[in-house]
Amino acid sequence: MSANIRNTYYRLKPAIPRRWQICLRRNVIRATKAKALVNWPIMPSAALQPINWPGWPAGKQFAVVLTHDVESSRGQEQVPSLMELEQDLGFRSTFNFVPERYPIDDDLREHLRANDFEIGVHGLYHDGLLYQSLDVFRQRAGQINRYLKEWQAVGFRSPAMHHNLDWIHLLNIEYDMSTFDTDPFEPQADGVGTIFPFWVQNPRQFSGYVELPYTLPQDFTLFVLMQEKSIRIWKRKLDWIARNGGMVLLNTHPDYMHFSRQTPLFDQFTVRHYTDLLNYIRTRYNGQYWAALPREVAAYIQQHQAENGPVSAPATIEKTDHEFIQPEG
Repeated sequence: MSANIRNTYYRLKPAIPRRWQICLRRNVIRATKAKALVNWPIMPSAALQPINWPGWPAGKQFAVVLTHDVESSRGQEQVPSLMELEQDLGFRSTFNFVPERYPIDDDLREHLRANDFEIGVHGLYHDGLLYQSLDVFRQRAGQINRYLKEWQAVGFRSPAMHHNLDWIHLLNIEYDMSTFDTDPFEPQADGVGTIFPFWVQNPRQFSGYVELPYTLPQDFTLFVLMQEKSIRIWKRKLDWIARNGGMVLLNTHPDYMHFSRQTPLFDQFTVRHYTDLLNYIRTRYNGQYWAALPREVAAYIQQHQAENGPVSAPATIEKTDHEFIQPEG
C-alpha cells in the first residue's frame, strides 16, 4: 500500500464503522492471500544471524519477548487481568500506551512498574498519520519525547507498524519495535527480514537505537482477521525461531482479548489462545530460553556493541525464500 493511499485511508477511517473496517481488512487478506503464500509466516532467510551476533546470555538457545499495545480505554481496563495471567505463569512483559488517545491511568502504570513490568510509548494519537510527512513527525516527536521522559520509558512502537527507521532517530529511545521480520498483511508491509535484534546507526551523529522486530504474527491478524481457531501458526513459527536461535517477539492487544464468560464482541478472541502459547513455551522449552523485557534485550545489545562493535542487520535478505502455513477458517 502506497503512502498516499495509507494517508487517505487513515483520514477516512474515523467515519468508517468498526465492523466495516474489519470486513474490509478480511477481504483484503483473502484477495492477497495467494501472493502471501510465498512469504508468510516463515522466511527461512530471516534466520541468517546479524553481523557480530553475540548469542544470547547464559548460553540460552533463544529469547522470548512479550509486548502489548494498549490501543483504547477498553484495552487499558484489561491490563490488570493480563498482567496477573502472566505473573501466574512466570512471565513479564511490556505494555505500550497511547498518550493522547484515551485518559492514561497513572496508578496502573506505576503498578506495572512496581511489579517489574515495562512501560512503552505507542505513538501519540494512533490516527495513522504519524508518518504523513517529516514535518508532522518532527512536531509529534517532541511531544512523544516528553511522554518518554515523564513515563521513564526507553522504548517506542508506532501504531499500525508504520515506520521510517531514519526519522525514528528523532526520538529519545534505546529501542524501537515498529517493524517485523515478515508480515505481508500490514499496511506498510516491508519487513526487515530478520528474527534477531539489530543496531540502527544514526548517520548524522554517534548514536542510534536497537531495533526489535516482532517475529510471531499479531493476535489481531490471526484470530480476528483470519479467524484462526487454534495457535498452530504461533507454535510452528515459534519452533522454527527456537531451532534457529532467534528472538520470539510477540505483539498482542488486551483490547481484543476476551476474559469474561460473557459473549465476546465481534472483534475479540478468547484469551485462552495466549495462555496456551505461554504454557507451550514454559513446558516444551523449559530452561532453554531467555525471558526478557525489551529494555533488557536493548541493554544487552548495547553492552556487546560497546565492547565488540555494532550488531548489524544482515546485508542481504532474500525476499523470495519463504514458507507459508495455510490459515484456518
